[in-house]
Amino acid sequence: MSAEPITLSSNAARRIRDIAAAEGRPLMLRLAVDGGGCSGFQYRFDLVEAGEPDDLKIDRDGASALIDEVSLVLLQGSEIDFVDELAGAEFKVTNPNAKSSCGCGVSFAI
Repeated sequence: MSAEPITLSSNAARRIRDIAAAEGRPLMLRLAVDGGGCSGFQYRFDLVEAGEPDDLKIDRDGASALIDEVSLVLLQGSEIDFVDELAGAEFKVTNPNAKSSCGCGVSFAI
């Protein structure tokens, strides 16, 4: 397991910085886990200017991601990445705790 419970890839950090620059304001990526989706849980991504007091803040290369305390339990050891493929560009979570996931990659089961 890494030193931090969740890591941010260099691609994800670059994309967060690019979005913030295009918006002209500081932004952080918020990752949360919600109940629902076709496999039981689903990832939710938002861009925010400020975190909450109980958030875990992950910094890399001048960019930050935030994880709330409840979601942290389901995301231990995960990596937040950004992929730009033929099918589209998106933030993606590689979660070692997920026992199965759906084809869209947004929904998972533990």
